[in-house]
Amino acid sequence: MGAFSFCIKLTDLCCEGDAPAVGLNPFRPSCPATVYYLPGTAGWGPTFGCRPTAHWMQPQPTILAFGERFGVRANQFGFTISWATNATVLVEACTDLTKPTWSAVGTNTLSDGFACFSDADWANHSARFYRVRSE
Repeated sequence: MGAFSFCIKLTDLCCEGDAPAVGLNPFRPSCPATVYYLPGTAGWGPTFGCRPTAHWMQPQPTILAFGERFGVRANQFGFTISWATNATVLVEACTDLTKPTWSAVGTNTLSDGFACFSDADWANHSARFYRVRSE
């Protein structure tokens, strides 16, 4: 039996990361669930384990702190921002969370519900913290 075979009242399944490997028959055939995933995550298609998939809309922009776009790459620190398609998001940074002074470091428009952010100036600071907010 599959992982969700005994979840007879399952209607929604929300996944925060990339698509996991799917086993044999993870859902009962009569399961009405829709599988939701964050825009910008990898490996998702129109179905997952024979269940339909859809974008999982968060109430505010989210930094995805995982995946191949997260971390230092080519002398820049970067991450994926996930939220709503065609929304504009402001990226801000500060160097001290005990006395934060946030400065704008980028503006991104989220095509297909996500955008990749890179900060080439990150190495010029002893610490750098980020937040995203709708504009």
